[in-house]
Amino acid sequence: MLQNIMSAIGIKKTLSDDGSNGFTSRRAHPRRSCDQCIGFIDGKAHPILDWSPGGVKVFGDPRPLGVGQEMDVEMKFHLRDHLVHVKHRAKVVRKMAESYSLQFEPLTGDIRKTFQNVIDDFNAREFAGSQA
Repeated sequence: MLQNIMSAIGIKKTLSDDGSNGFTSRRAHPRRSCDQCIGFIDGKAHPILDWSPGGVKVFGDPRPLGVGQEMDVEMKFHLRDHLVHVKHRAKVVRKMAESYSLQFEPLTGDIRKTFQNVIDDFNAREFAGSQA
């Protein structure tokens, strides 16, 4: 029964010999809610709840959107010494009461590199803060 519940919320049982509980997430990338980011969906500003290189969860009214609808997404990240802009296409994959989730089209090498720079900048700030 527990496995049915875990499967229903998107967690799969895997065979594991490393002593872990054997459950993994279906997500290809971990979600990041720690970065300073704002999103522009079809030109309108929306707060980003979390993001990953696979997609983004946006705070906003999902009613005018349909699952499968494609749109332009621009994300702006505030790094230590500059702003980073990422523009890409995405489609709506999930709608909730006050938010919706978008899945990015396959990333270009430049966008993948930019996302890694954002992650590296956050990790560097966290490390510097821990040394103070």
